[in-house]
Amino acid sequence: MKKVIISLMLSLGVSAAVQAAGDAGAGQSKVALCSACHGANGISAAPNFPNLAGQGERYLLKQMTDIKSGDRAVLEMTGMLDAMSDQDLQDVAAFFAAQTPGTGAADPALVELGEKLYRGGNTAKGTPACTACHSPTGKGNDLAGFPALSGQKAVYIAKQLRDFREGDRTNDGDRIMRDTAEKLSNKEVDAVASYIEGLR
Repeated sequence: MKKVIISLMLSLGVSAAVQAAGDAGAGQSKVALCSACHGANGISAAPNFPNLAGQGERYLLKQMTDIKSGDRAVLEMTGMLDAMSDQDLQDVAAFFAAQTPGTGAADPALVELGEKLYRGGNTAKGTPACTACHSPTGKGNDLAGFPALSGQKAVYIAKQLRDFREGDRTNDGDRIMRDTAEKLSNKEVDAVASYIEGLR
């Protein structure tokens, strides 16, 4: 049994090393095009474009790979990644992951409901708490590929939740986000998205 556990740990270690093959320094010279929407250091000025600064490297790499392959449709990203190699994508992910995350503020009128959903879910509807995957502080879980959320734009988060709920976004692997978002009303989506923007 010990040999199996050690073998699994070594395998996970090798996988993590393969996933973390990006070079942040090299990535800095490859993000000029990204800066137009996501900001020079990954902090977007527009509410509909996500902050990339401080996001998990593994998550960023998966999203860029999915967008490039067509597994995740993002109209504004059409063709943006076509000329980038796998190494380019890894370097860009490493650069943005190394940046300081942004901060935001929640709408005071939505904080109570948003916090309730983020921290405790909704047991009556079977909605899990966001903390289960994204952590109590919204830092995410990079090893598992779960994104950091704290300080993310509320407009962007709300759109992603609605896209998952309506089936317009399907690159969540085991349907974790689709199954969760299906149980959220528009009021709940807006509240939890606002709470996330103010989360620190």
